[in-house]
Amino acid sequence: MFEDRTYKRTFYSAPQSVTSLVAAILEPGITVLTFYLCMLYSNEQMDRPAVTLCFLVFAMTLPGANRFRDNLVAAGIDILSSWITLLVILAALGFATKSLHYFENDVLINWVVITPVLQWAMVWIGKMILKRASAMPDARRAAVVVGAGPLGVKVAHGLADSEQNGVDFLGYFDDRTDDRLDQEATARRLGGLRDVAAYCMQHNVREVYITLPLGSQPRIVELLEQVQGTTASLFFVPDVFGISIIQGRLQDINGIPVVGICETPFTGTNELVKRISDVVLSTLILILITPVLLVVAIGVKLSSPGPTIFKQRRNGLDGEEIVVYKFRSMTTQDNGSVVRQASKNDARITPFGAFIRRTSLDELPQFVNVLQGRMSIVGPRPHAVAHNEEYRRLIKAYMVRHKVKPGITGWAQVNGHRGETATVEKMQARVEYDLEYLRNWSLGLDLQIIVRTIRLVFFDRQAF
Repeated sequence: MFEDRTYKRTFYSAPQSVTSLVAAILEPGITVLTFYLCMLYSNEQMDRPAVTLCFLVFAMTLPGANRFRDNLVAAGIDILSSWITLLVILAALGFATKSLHYFENDVLINWVVITPVLQWAMVWIGKMILKRASAMPDARRAAVVVGAGPLGVKVAHGLADSEQNGVDFLGYFDDRTDDRLDQEATARRLGGLRDVAAYCMQHNVREVYITLPLGSQPRIVELLEQVQGTTASLFFVPDVFGISIIQGRLQDINGIPVVGICETPFTGTNELVKRISDVVLSTLILILITPVLLVVAIGVKLSSPGPTIFKQRRNGLDGEEIVVYKFRSMTTQDNGSVVRQASKNDARITPFGAFIRRTSLDELPQFVNVLQGRMSIVGPRPHAVAHNEEYRRLIKAYMVRHKVKPGITGWAQVNGHRGETATVEKMQARVEYDLEYLRNWSLGLDLQIIVRTIRLVFFDRQAF
C-alpha cells in the first residue's frame, strides 16, 4: 500500500506558523522600506550604493525575530539592542570600505531613529491583531488535559497563560483518587479516562493533551482508540513512540515539550499554501469549464423533472455539517437519516445521470464549494451524514479523516476506491488511504492526485 512509497514519513517538524512567516520578513522589510522613505524625504536618488546597502541590510536581518508573543517592554529592548548591533556592524563596514560619504547625514539620522520605532510599532499592532483574532468565537478552541498530575497542571498553565493561543482550558480527566492528584487539579477534574471521548463530542473539544506517565501505556492506547472516534486533535506530553501517528509534530507550550500525535497537516503556512492553491486552481478551472457547466445543467434539466443542483448534507472539517453541491443524477434526492448509496444499474439513476457520474461531471459544482471554503480540491471525499454516523462506529479512527476539509478528489479515489463502498471492508480500505494522505500531505502530492484524477475521468469505469 501507500506506506511502502517514498512519501512515507512518520514525524514532521511543525510547519512555520503564519505569524512566524510574517515576523521573518517584517523586520528586514521595515528596515529597507524606512531607508527608502528617508531617501525620498530628502530628495535623494536610489543609486548603486543605496541599493547595495538595502540588499546588505535585508540579508543581514533575514529572518526577523518573532516578537509577537513577547511583552512590549521586552520586545522594545530586544529591537533596540539588535538595531544597535546592526548599526555598529554597518558603520565598521562603511569605515573599512570608505563608503560612508555616499549617504547624506540627515538620511542616516532619520533612518537610525525611525526604524526601531516603526519595528516596535508593528510588533504592538501585530499583538493587538493576534489578541483580537484569538478572542473571536470562531478562533477559540476548547481543550482538556488527561492526567491531573504536576505535568498536567504545567500544560494547563501553558494553555491558559498565553493570551494569543486562542484556547479555552476546560479541565482534567484522571482515574486516580484525589490524594494521588495535584491539589490544584482536583477541583477541575471532569471525570475518568472513559469519559473523555463522550465529553469531547458533547462539548466540541478540539484538543486533548495526554500527560499520563509512560507506565500507563495500555490505558493510553485504549484512550486513543476512543478519542479517535471524535474530531479532537490529540497531543501527548512528551513521548508517544510505538503508537500510530497522524502528522506527528514536535511543539512546545511556553517551553513545555509537546508531541502532536493526531493532527491536521494544514496548520500555519501549510494552511495558507493549501488555501491559496485551492482558490487559484478552482477559480481558473471554473472559468475554463463554464461552457461545460452550462451544457450539463441544460442536460440535467431536460433529462428528468427536478432541480438542476442536488444539495446534500455532509460532514466537513472537524465533523461540522456542510452542504455539498452536485449536478442531480438521480430521480430521488436522499438527504435524510438513511441514505442508500448508488450501485451499479441503480434504477434511480437517469440515463444522462449515468453519463455525468461516469465522467465525474456531476462533481463540477463542488468547485464552488472550494471557493466558499467548505471543501478543498484534494482531500478525503465527503460522505453523507447518515453514512458517517454508521461507519464511525464500525471503523477505527474513521473520524480522523475529518481533520482536513473534504475534497473533490482524493488519494483513495486515484487508487481504485472510487464509487460504491458496498461492504465495511471496502470503506475501511478507503479510510486507510485517506489517513495515508493526512500522514504524507505535500503540495506535490496534491498535484499528482489532480493529474491522476484527470486521467481517470477519461479511462475509469468504476463509478456509476
